[in-house]
Amino acid sequence: MSALRDRVYETLKRRIVEVELRPGERLVERDLAAELDVSRIPLREALRLLSAEGLVMIVPNRGALVSPFTPADVRDLFDVRESLEVLAARLAAGRADACGLARLHALLERARDAVRRDDRGEIAAANAEFHSEIVRVSGNALLDTLMRPLDAQLRRLFRLTSDRDPGRQCAEHEELYAAIACGDAERAAACALRHVAEGREPTLAMAERWTADIDPVKVTHTRRRRPSA
Repeated sequence: MSALRDRVYETLKRRIVEVELRPGERLVERDLAAELDVSRIPLREALRLLSAEGLVMIVPNRGALVSPFTPADVRDLFDVRESLEVLAARLAAGRADACGLARLHALLERARDAVRRDDRGEIAAANAEFHSEIVRVSGNALLDTLMRPLDAQLRRLFRLTSDRDPGRQCAEHEELYAAIACGDAERAAACALRHVAEGREPTLAMAERWTADIDPVKVTHTRRRRPSA
């Protein structure tokens, strides 16, 4: 049973993070069970796991929907990022080894290639992985543990905001990488803070649009899969 649950969990998580399933979209158990060729038991177990990660909202006696990503959620996430990602950049500048720098550089190349191809999904994935890799390169196990539950939310956020200027984001990542590579901890921290802070207002403006008029009770009261436009 756990193998089925895990397969359903990974499939739904990927679809939510990549915004194939949008914030506020109803998750109809009967339809999903048929689509994924499983019974409702592993499906419900997977939905509970996704609920614990903040990706799914379960309305008692109603059903489930993809968790809305409200402006308040965005503000909370940016508040955390402005503290923990800045710390990660500062630590990474002092601790990055050749292997870690090579991984970061490879992710920059991956993002540049995605920008050239205008592949918004790949741009979002590469940028999210770049931020995650900085946390790993920081060498702080506790920081990595604190950031790990936010990983899926950050990946979903980057996908939802993939219309932001990808060239500018790449340039900011390159500046951050350069500071880490030369071991300048304060410059790396400043670059990280500026990079996160500059994304706050544009992302909040987008959040106002993608979360408009989502009422979880109303969404789960109908069989309609898509939230109202």
